[in-house]
Amino acid sequence: MVPRPEFTSYYGRPVLNAPVWQPLEIAGYFFLGGLAGGSSLLAAGADLTGRPGLSRVAKTGAAAAISLSMAALVKDLGRPARFLNMLRVFKVTSPMSVGTWVVSGYAPCAGVAALSALTGRLPRTGAAATASAALLAPAVASYTAALICDTAVPAWHEAYPEMPFKFIGSASMAAGGLGLLSAPLAEAAPARNLALLGYAIEAPAFEWMRHRTGLTAEPYSQGRGGKYMRAGQVLAALGAAGGLFSTPGLLPSRRASRLVAGVSGAALMAASASTRLGIFHAGTASAADPKYTVVPQRERVSEREAALSR
Repeated sequence: MVPRPEFTSYYGRPVLNAPVWQPLEIAGYFFLGGLAGGSSLLAAGADLTGRPGLSRVAKTGAAAAISLSMAALVKDLGRPARFLNMLRVFKVTSPMSVGTWVVSGYAPCAGVAALSALTGRLPRTGAAATASAALLAPAVASYTAALICDTAVPAWHEAYPEMPFKFIGSASMAAGGLGLLSAPLAEAAPARNLALLGYAIEAPAFEWMRHRTGLTAEPYSQGRGGKYMRAGQVLAALGAAGGLFSTPGLLPSRRASRLVAGVSGAALMAASASTRLGIFHAGTASAADPKYTVVPQRERVSEREAALSR
């Protein structure tokens, strides 16, 4: 019997250097950025449809989330000056450079929109800030997907076609969850619809990614990354189901609908956070195990050789 191969590298060192990012800081940065972007889109829609309660919740959530997201990033960088140094250049081929500029333009807009909504002052300025934040929101919610996929980490890099959809869907669930949790029930329909749309985008994207990438997707179902991903899937399904039943009139009382909406919103936000943690840990696990780098490379070489021999 031929023994099973052990995937090692010279002197027992890993093929790749695993990311040195801190899980809670960077996964939190991913989650909060997505929550901010989704909330700004929800706020713009709430303004257009005359839902002031939902608009205030979404704008406040967006401003708070992007502030905490930037704080988590700066903490991981070690010094605020390192963030400012990234603004010295604009490199369109660098997701980090583009993302830094996008966030730097988005954060003041989100803050002004929230202040205007909470104080009732400068409504025209607030409306302009809301529109500007909404225009930048898709990039804020998704650029971190490009950021991690533009690395050599196998579980991230191989998933680059689906990862933006995963992040956008997760961001929509988080923002919708915040609306269900905090906005008046009579105004929460757009939040529920956004959360359900996010779930409809995120779940198929993840399943297709696992099917397409094969071996490289193993860390998403094993170890710490797998635990977080499974928790996220369960919470997302429960939150989506609860969102459907939170519609006024489906439950015996308005109080029951409010309770279900709150629990559903909390589950959707927890699902998004758990998913970001799962993606982070799956990536670091794939970088630490040489087989996720070596085996796909060998398969690609074999495929090219087979194609040339035809």
